[in-house]
Amino acid sequence: MLTRIHHTGITVHNLDLMVNFYTQNLGLRVLREIEMEAPSSGDHTGIPGAHRKLVFLGLDDTHEIELVHYVSPPASEGHLDRHQLGSMHVGFLVDDLRELHSRLSAQGVHFATEPKFKEEDGATVGVIYARDPEGNWLEFIERN
Repeated sequence: MLTRIHHTGITVHNLDLMVNFYTQNLGLRVLREIEMEAPSSGDHTGIPGAHRKLVFLGLDDTHEIELVHYVSPPASEGHLDRHQLGSMHVGFLVDDLRELHSRLSAQGVHFATEPKFKEEDGATVGVIYARDPEGNWLEFIERN
């Protein structure tokens, strides 16, 4: 039986760029870093001899984002669009969606749309999608 959701893993090309974005732009903090190399027989990834660096980020101990950088073999290029099977996104709850949109836009973050708000179950809910520096989808949600 599952007990809780632990982390979301994102494979990245430029680990330093991505750590900087998630810590400096979004305010997450580095929780721990691991570097590992799988034996030639393979490990839990199923990639024999894979050499990877992992950085776990978060706000607290409830859910973490794991940035995974494959030193070897390197990850292939390309990302899936929002509507393609296999695509993923990380969702964040925010206090002020308009402020976040304004601040991140000024820092060069590109959004799919302007913030969109609607009434849902007696609350106002705002949602917007953006991409991190390597094209991974992020969803920001405000509930009032």
